[in-house]
Amino acid sequence: MTRQDPLPPETISLLAWYDRHARELPWRMRDGERPDPYRVWLSEIMLQQTTVATVEKRFERFLSRWPTVTDLASAELDDVLHEWQGLGYYARARNLHRCAVAVVENWGGRFPDTENALLELPGIGDYTSAAIASIAFSRPSAPVDGNIIRVISRLRAIEAKMPSNKRLVAEAVRPLVPRNRPGDFAQAMMDLGATICTPKNPACSDCPWIGCCKALQQNAVGRYPVKTGKRQRLKRFGTVLWLVDAMGRVAVRRRPEDGLLGGMIEFPSTAWRDTRWSGAEAVAEMAVEAEWAELEGCVGHTFTHFHLELDVLKGTARPGARLPDEWRLVLPGDFDKEALPTVMKKVVRFVQAAQES
Repeated sequence: MTRQDPLPPETISLLAWYDRHARELPWRMRDGERPDPYRVWLSEIMLQQTTVATVEKRFERFLSRWPTVTDLASAELDDVLHEWQGLGYYARARNLHRCAVAVVENWGGRFPDTENALLELPGIGDYTSAAIASIAFSRPSAPVDGNIIRVISRLRAIEAKMPSNKRLVAEAVRPLVPRNRPGDFAQAMMDLGATICTPKNPACSDCPWIGCCKALQQNAVGRYPVKTGKRQRLKRFGTVLWLVDAMGRVAVRRRPEDGLLGGMIEFPSTAWRDTRWSGAEAVAEMAVEAEWAELEGCVGHTFTHFHLELDVLKGTARPGARLPDEWRLVLPGDFDKEALPTVMKKVVRFVQAAQES
């Protein structure tokens, strides 16, 4: 990146706006404070595909439990997964823990300060590495996420469709990044997209770029960023076994580390496939001795790329029946101690409602 002298007018106006209107967020430093790379990294991972409002409620609690990256690296993965409940996309929690371990073991507990080095850490991609480098270490990096794609696509009236417009957006952002305040610039862009240049009903009259936004000049703000047609969401099906023993304990198991909801705790279920399972198919697949009855209805849950419907078979374990080695039995009163993902919490509510009806 070449030296900027003077700064582009868009940069000057955006930073002036940010100085007046910056959001107060628990992971941001106050004037004169030095950014803490651990807090910056933690917030950026939490904010991936999660709203600021949700993260605000959880960030301080997470930080109070593990104040430093060394504390987090020493934590049990189950504890991290349990604390992550409600933030979604649990692969992020697994990578968060792996990243903390890598920072401690390979970097002496200090985050590397360049994009390239950050990219080699688990769970850190192009956007996150650029955001950490700029905010935590004042590197002249240009993070590009959905907010920034929208803002710059409108500012420059970029006609390329998503997601191919990301490269053009990155090229348009780089000349605007100031060398003396790259972190503030990155956060200003985020705030502008979150509070002014919103997907719907943007507050253009309050925007610091009102005089230079090409989309506004064309009276076509809603056109940008240009999107491809929506794909139809896929539907998948599975069957959960709600197996209870004579003491009222329910069988659970850990999902494989790789894949969706990896490492989380679930009630044993079949694979998720494109066609619905029959009760007989599901019982044969799981091969557990019990008297099974199918509950009426199903549990629905929508992931990013597909909608899942889970039928539930409720059964009572026969005395002396041997369960698979990876299964264990948990009292319902202890479910809150388990790292159950949202879809499995829905299963709990579904079964409870069926029992009460």
